Amino acid sequence: MKVDVIVVGAGLAGLVATAELTDAGKRVLLLDQEPEASLGGQAWWSFGGLFLVDSPEQRRLGIHDSLELAWQDWQGAAGFDREDEDYWGRQWAQAYVEFAAGEKREWLKSLGIRFFPVVGWAERGGYLAEGHGNSVPRFHIVWGTGPGIVRPFEEKMRKSMENGLVDYRPRHRVDELLIEGGVVVGVKGAILEPSEAGRGEVSSRSAVGEFSEKAQAVVVTSGGLGANFDLIRQNWPARLGKAPTRMISGVPAHVDGRMLGITEAVGGRIVNRDRMWHYTEGITNWNPVWAKHGIRILPGPSSMWFDATGKRFPAPNFPGFDTLGTLETIQKTGFDYSWFVLTQKVIEKEFALSGSEQNPDLTGKSIRQVLARVLPGPTAPVKAFMEKGEDFIVANTLEELVEGMNRLTGDGLIQVDEMKRQIIARDREMDHTFTKDLQVTALRGARNYIGDKLIRVASPHKFLDSKNGPLIAVRLNIISRKTLGGLQTDLSGRVLNVDGEPVPGLYAAGEVCGFGGGGVHGYRSLEGTFLGGCLFTGRQVGRALSE
Repeated sequence: MKVDVIVVGAGLAGLVATAELTDAGKRVLLLDQEPEASLGGQAWWSFGGLFLVDSPEQRRLGIHDSLELAWQDWQGAAGFDREDEDYWGRQWAQAYVEFAAGEKREWLKSLGIRFFPVVGWAERGGYLAEGHGNSVPRFHIVWGTGPGIVRPFEEKMRKSMENGLVDYRPRHRVDELLIEGGVVVGVKGAILEPSEAGRGEVSSRSAVGEFSEKAQAVVVTSGGLGANFDLIRQNWPARLGKAPTRMISGVPAHVDGRMLGITEAVGGRIVNRDRMWHYTEGITNWNPVWAKHGIRILPGPSSMWFDATGKRFPAPNFPGFDTLGTLETIQKTGFDYSWFVLTQKVIEKEFALSGSEQNPDLTGKSIRQVLARVLPGPTAPVKAFMEKGEDFIVANTLEELVEGMNRLTGDGLIQVDEMKRQIIARDREMDHTFTKDLQVTALRGARNYIGDKLIRVASPHKFLDSKNGPLIAVRLNIISRKTLGGLQTDLSGRVLNVDGEPVPGLYAAGEVCGFGGGGVHGYRSLEGTFLGGCLFTGRQVGRALSE
């Protein structure tokens, strides 16, 4: 089949671009190095959170949001300060916030995508009005989580395959972009041997043949470098302290960033290499799919956060407030891990785990199972980690808890008297309605939002009161996740060279271009914006190439 466009990467951005192209009658060759089992890429594994502004879901919960407030928050989080490297990222950011406040929800609704009615409040900030963080809850969970957002685009692709508009070829690894007369005209690569590897599992890299294909344009949608620890450490910024010696991985092994170098070799410019997004609340998966498989805790605001030596972190290093701010604080301690200390009451109300597979109720669209979240006790996935996860310690007394913490790390760094002093000091703040502890202020304030009060934030209580126990400690690891920099692109998704000119015939979408322009987020994300960035950039590129 003669094709109009070659799309490299069958993740969400690639599927969206393919859908837009085929809706316009274009013929697409969709290539991916992984088996068909991994169609949808990282998006399939996601919790399905999307950033929306002034949505009906927000309004029903009494949340007053606006385009102006969202853009203020975005700029405060991004901190754009590089005139050249940030130029197109800023343009993409403004366009994306307008999209999130405008047609995004209706477009998704037209595709059959619906949302869980309670809006989450991620990245709460903890600074001044113009600083980092969401001023209001904006984290909308797709009903069906990651698979729910992948499904309509996969269905479009398969229908287009039946209609002869899409040639989908898994196990086709692109090794080179072809250039003729300064124009990208196609791709060349290896055909990998068939693989029975399941979704996310490591697949063979043994080649059984070669291929070469040409088209009017090539769109790179190959994702980031979250599983390539060497590249992460190579690009690690000094502002975040020393790069972690030990990390766990939030993405499968094939998320290796290899297409970044391949695209750079034909003149594509990579900007903001030092900007990245890694979580601080990672736990080792007791049932791993890929090497060093980690899961992120989505915490409510009540857990006390301690460094490796048992010292409580200062404000605003509270759970769910500032991911990279806390990452910097942790790395500057000289250790690659930290601790949550909490109670049974906290874990059963506040702990959720990121990922479609860790939320079978939302992923399976089971209203009955979702309603069970309000019942006493943690969710089944959280309970499984409490019982089987290597990072969890449960104890009836603080002495037993600290003993278990020291035994787990083998470092013996935590002193029970120091830990007790800090928890007692915090518990005393429960005796009255006043407080100078900003974390206590924050959790009380959170319960003014009905969504948090119902399913997200536990009633304030004393941690050392046995009726609220048992006590729980969780060792938190650094978990790799997203690339915030990448290929610089204009608003049509054309890849730019070092002179700021388009590389003819070459486009990019998704994480490989920093979710737009080489860094739509700047330094920090407001969350719910990674899937959204794949949707928006894939849509923009597909429509640009359909004109």
